[in-house]
Amino acid sequence: MTAYDPTDDGAKMSFAKDMSYADYLSLDPILGSQNLQSDAHDEMLFIIQHQTSELWMRLCLHELSSARVALERSDYAPAFKMLTRVARIFEQLNNAWDVLRTMTPSEYSQFRDDLGSSSGFQSHQYRLIEFILGNRNKAMMKVHEHRPELHHMLGQELKCPSLYHVVLDQLGKTLDVQFDHSVFSMDNPHTANNAVMQAWETVYRDPSAHWVLYELAEKLVDLEDYFRRWRFNHVTTVERIIGFKRGTGGTSGVRYLRKMLEVELFPELWNVRGQL
Repeated sequence: MTAYDPTDDGAKMSFAKDMSYADYLSLDPILGSQNLQSDAHDEMLFIIQHQTSELWMRLCLHELSSARVALERSDYAPAFKMLTRVARIFEQLNNAWDVLRTMTPSEYSQFRDDLGSSSGFQSHQYRLIEFILGNRNKAMMKVHEHRPELHHMLGQELKCPSLYHVVLDQLGKTLDVQFDHSVFSMDNPHTANNAVMQAWETVYRDPSAHWVLYELAEKLVDLEDYFRRWRFNHVTTVERIIGFKRGTGGTSGVRYLRKMLEVELFPELWNVRGQL
């Protein structure tokens, strides 16, 4: 049997003068960025797990920023598509924990000391995602002071309405309701507001009359649902691998992560369910 020759199908085989797959994706710097600090076999897994998570978060930021602009323009259809995509990204991130959990405590201990004080707690992209969604805790900015450009980026985000601010602005305008200015606090975490919950209750009690807002609400709930699962899987993975040791970044580890499980991004959308 003659071996298959891709040139018979017209495949291009020479890229001396043209852009190739590796060129387009900048694969050389990406695949050359796994700088191991030890000779432990599982350090490669640990690095790639976190690098790919940062790439997915990069896409989250791209989608969330664009969704915010679309919602400001009342351009709901593309915003819905983008929010759905972010939820699916967090589903992808959830699945990645299954790979990391193949690493045992013994294997992690072989290179943990080589991490120094580095920790996912220091991810500026994760912090930006939280800020965009409305969990705006200024105290978290201090960890980025050693990188002025990142600190500035986070500060600039705090000057913008969060995605949920934009949603609540659309909710108020559509239902002809005015919310207290505290609802739109720019640099504090969003907390449940009774007037906002009542507005969402109006939407949920008559979805057909408020279908766009109803669909928007469910897109946000879907997003936070996957986000919560990601946080829960994070806690479970960390406890499975290091138990209740302190994190490399100085946090209390599992105890800190469990506190983060209590954070609600869109509290009114969860609380309203008990009112229906």
